[in-house]
Amino acid sequence: MAITFMTKEGYKKKMEEIAYLENVKRPEISAAIAEARDKGDLSENAEYDAAKEAQGMLEMKISQLKDLVANARILDESKLNTDVIQILNRVKLKNLTKGVELEYTIVADSEANLKEKKIASSTPIAQGLLGHKVGDVVEIKVPAGVMKFEILEIGF
Repeated sequence: MAITFMTKEGYKKKMEEIAYLENVKRPEISAAIAEARDKGDLSENAEYDAAKEAQGMLEMKISQLKDLVANARILDESKLNTDVIQILNRVKLKNLTKGVELEYTIVADSEANLKEKKIASSTPIAQGLLGHKVGDVVEIKVPAGVMKFEILEIGF
């Protein structure tokens, strides 16, 4: 599995999710399996089959999350700067095609959330911005074509 870069906050959230799945969801599914088993013949018991399938999905999710955090590298935010765009920077841009200003924070893929204006470092826009400075105009190829952005500000 590949190394995943995370913030301390992102790592903490993943650890909390694992604890919730193991300590709350796992016992709930075990109880559902036991309840379905008590209803008799397992060969025609849809409730039992559904509960066993849910158990399998839960265990797979727990395993994936554990792999993710096991291979995580916590980013040291104190070593970041705003000279050039890098992961964890908040970037203010002007879309020169549409004349609209945008603001994004470039984060690890596991922490991306467009509602929070956090874009994954692997996206075409983030890849096109990384390493550039304030004042640079960058052309980035996206599925809809080529977009031109002017970098207005780099922060945290």
